[in-house]
Amino acid sequence: MSIIVSSIGQGILWSILGIALFLTFRILDFPDMTVEGSFPLGAATAVTLIVHGVSPILASLVAFVAGSLAGFTTGILYTKGKIPVLLAGILVMTACLSINLRIMGSANISLLNQKTIFSNAFLQSLPRYFDMVVLGLIIIVVVTAALIWFLQTELGQAFIATGDNPQMAQAFGIRTDRMTIMGLMLSNGLIAFGGAVIAQSNGYADINMGIGIIVIALASIIIGEVIFGNLSLNERLIAVIIGSIIYRLVLLAVLQLGFSTNDLNLISSIILALAMMLPQFRKALRLDGILKKGVRPHD
Repeated sequence: MSIIVSSIGQGILWSILGIALFLTFRILDFPDMTVEGSFPLGAATAVTLIVHGVSPILASLVAFVAGSLAGFTTGILYTKGKIPVLLAGILVMTACLSINLRIMGSANISLLNQKTIFSNAFLQSLPRYFDMVVLGLIIIVVVTAALIWFLQTELGQAFIATGDNPQMAQAFGIRTDRMTIMGLMLSNGLIAFGGAVIAQSNGYADINMGIGIIVIALASIIIGEVIFGNLSLNERLIAVIIGSIIYRLVLLAVLQLGFSTNDLNLISSIILALAMMLPQFRKALRLDGILKKGVRPHD
């Protein structure tokens, strides 16, 4: 039972990344590779600050700012430097490796005997792994509610219009370059914040913890979309959270079959590929028609 609770807690915490990537990947239509650099950047920043005596909450907020700066750099390279989308992200991702080493001073830092956001007395009084579930729910509800509010504002609508049709958005006087930079800053800020929270949950920050992150975040988005189908924009944000939890449970089920944790990246890629091909399987096998006949009332 405890391992299932742990997976649900991990799924909730990692859904921060899924929602953050949703902003650029789905709304802005921007395949942002910066995430593989901004995630460990957030972890490195927060853990280093905590080790030097900074409050865990303040350290996590500073991690958000650090991730936003990484997103700002990618945005400037793309919009002003006219560097192709993928290359701009890869350049910043690569630069973050050296920056993270500078911040940490070594390849990894432990949080052993340090206070984290999970050290709260109330969270410590909960049964094992329930601290991740409770704190994760508080964070993700606040983040999701803030994003839903933002997307309803005039600025949020301009951001959505930029992703839908940049030419039309420009014709309406929207400064699409600024919208793109803002979206990248917000997305990578949230991803770095997620890195800070997950590093505190794991008890360490490591220089390689960003490898494969984009696949995990994409899996949350794709699984949520495949399972729930056509949804409104706000509902899709919630579907990403549920998709992240389902992904963790599927991962747990696969590991229980005897696979090694060294195979996690391979398993993650296979799960994502299968989720993306599921609509084609359903179409080829005519599963939708069979399911509809199954629920149709008898004459």
